[in-house]
Amino acid sequence: MSEFAVIQTGGKQYKVKAGDEIKIEKLFGPERDVSYKEGDKIVFDKVLLVDNGSDTTIGTPFIASAMVTATITKIGRLPKIDVIKYKQKSKYFKKNGHRQPYFQVKIEGLK
Repeated sequence: MSEFAVIQTGGKQYKVKAGDEIKIEKLFGPERDVSYKEGDKIVFDKVLLVDNGSDTTIGTPFIASAMVTATITKIGRLPKIDVIKYKQKSKYFKKNGHRQPYFQVKIEGLK
C-alpha cells in the first residue's frame, strides 16, 4: 500500500501521493507582488491527513510536522467560460468571459 496525504490549498483539499500531477489554483509567492515560475519548488504545509499504509495521522486541523513538496510543471489557464445575464422583454443582455488560471504541480514527496 502506498503512502498518501490530504493537503489544503486554494480553498480546496486534494488527496496526493508521490508522483501525482494535479491542477491547483494559482498561488502567489511569499510577497504578494512576486509570482512563481515553471520549475519552482513549492512546499505545502497545510497537511490534514497522512497515511503510510499501516498508520494514519489526522491533524487538528493541520499536522504540525508534516509537509508535501512539489514542483510546478505548467502554468496555464483553463478554457473560456461565458457568463451571460439576460432579462427578456427589457433589452437587458450582458456577456462576460473568464479564464481561470491554474498551476499544474508534480508531487515530489511526503515528509
